[in-house]
Amino acid sequence: MRNSKLSRVFAPGCALMLYKPELAERMRRMLERNLGDLDPWMRCCRKDPGFAEKTEVINICPGCDKRFRKDHKNSTTVSLWEVLAGTDFFPFPDYGSKVMTIIDACPTRDRPRVHEAVRALLKKMNIVLKEPRATRTKGKCCGDITWGELPVGEVKARMRERASEMPADDVVVYCVSCAKAMFVGGRRPRYMIDLLFNEETVPKTFEPAEWHRLIDEYIDAH
Repeated sequence: MRNSKLSRVFAPGCALMLYKPELAERMRRMLERNLGDLDPWMRCCRKDPGFAEKTEVINICPGCDKRFRKDHKNSTTVSLWEVLAGTDFFPFPDYGSKVMTIIDACPTRDRPRVHEAVRALLKKMNIVLKEPRATRTKGKCCGDITWGELPVGEVKARMRERASEMPADDVVVYCVSCAKAMFVGGRRPRYMIDLLFNEETVPKTFEPAEWHRLIDEYIDAH
């Protein structure tokens, strides 16, 4: 079904809906209370949304940001992180100057404004960020991008290699696949949505083959 009348939608992304759909709904309700009507967009970004008019997509998944921005007509994107960084309605938790590091998601490599917004939110949460050497526009993939191109053992080796480059055990991520990769690599992923709601990031399904099977099934269904 095409949403031809919408001017703005909220796209939580397939990965978050598989991981913690309840947090996606909590965030949508909070945005709607403060920004006005905001319908959820559950169709996968790999499929043409068929927007009949210019539609702003508030996204969480960096892959969604890239595809809606580059592959589909009549859509513009803004990340949730940019929205929250530019408003004052969210009740940020206080992490007491806890030191963490960060891995920037591949699809945002050309999006400095996303990098800045994420770091602004971490500052609001009183998180002290220790940047890795390869970061922001020079960031390196977590290893997940090699899935389907390399044997699973080599994919996991890439994940462990990238995790070993992190200068702190707690690694801020804003991509669910990055969270899986950091867990495989022996680090403690701290997913941005979890941080905002003061929840622990739990690995759930993290084996690459099983995770991508679940993602593909969700995409086919949406």
